[in-house]
Parts: sequence; structure tokens; C-alpha cells
Amino acid sequence: MIWVPLVLGLVAAQRLGELVLARQNTRRLKAAGAIEIGAGHYPLFVLLHGSWLVALTVFTPWTTFPNPWLVGLFVLLQLGRVWVIATLGRFWTTRIITLPGAPLVRRGPYRFVRHPNYWIASLELAVLPLAFGQIWIALVWSVANALLVRHRVRVEEGALSERN
Repeated sequence: MIWVPLVLGLVAAQRLGELVLARQNTRRLKAAGAIEIGAGHYPLFVLLHGSWLVALTVFTPWTTFPNPWLVGLFVLLQLGRVWVIATLGRFWTTRIITLPGAPLVRRGPYRFVRHPNYWIASLELAVLPLAFGQIWIALVWSVANALLVRHRVRVEEGALSERN
């Protein structure tokens, strides 16, 4: 069986579906008076996540059988991702969009940790390559992601500080 295209195809389809939802939510929020903050770094995230999937596709032999425990962990992370999206509902986007006067969400995973989506995405970038034995992909993309997320969290915290 060709595991790599199967698994990565499912991940890519999920991400594309999320981008559609994010675009719809962004449009609705902006129509309600929301503003985007930090748009300049957004293309770097698109490049990072897209290149991560490409690197996995290109450098992993397609018949590599993934580690089932790590695939299971990745599936659990997807459940966490769904929990974040469901909790934020109409406020979930892939961009930093803030609606002045809207209360901050403090339920769901936000009861336990700030920015749970970034934690989940960071773990995903490491776990999936490791499931296929691609340690260097896990390392390189995790470090690049950490640098981007560090910047993004600062920008997002600044944007949300007025709503605390």
C-alpha cells in the first residue's frame, strides 16, 4: 500500500477544508466590523505548512509504513484541532481577526491553555514526520514553526489585550 500519499492526501484535504471555513469566517467577521492584525506574516505560515506536506511527500518513500502509535497520536491531535474549531465557532480563522467588543473565548481548551491551536499545530508538525521516520523534517519545520509562532503570539496578544 502507498501509505504516504494516502495519509498526506487526507491531511491536505482536511487543511483545504479548514481554509474554506476560515475564509468564510473571516469574511463574516470583517463584514461585522472585525479587523485583521499582522497580515504580513500570514503567507509565511502558508508557506511553512505547505512546504511541510511537500517535504514529506518528496522525501518519504511512499510505501513507508507509519508508526501506528504516532499516527494514533496525530489522530488525537486532530480531535484537539476539531475541539478548538468547534469552541471558537464563527470566530475561528487562520488569521488574526479581532472583533472589537467581542468577549474572549474562555471555554473548551481555552480553559486550560492559551492558544491551544498553536500547541496542536506545533505538535502535528513534529508527530506526522516522526510517524514516517523523518526526524530531520520534524526538526527543521518545528524550529521554523516555533520562530513564526513566537512572533504571531506576540502580535495576537497585542491585538487581544484590548479585549481582556
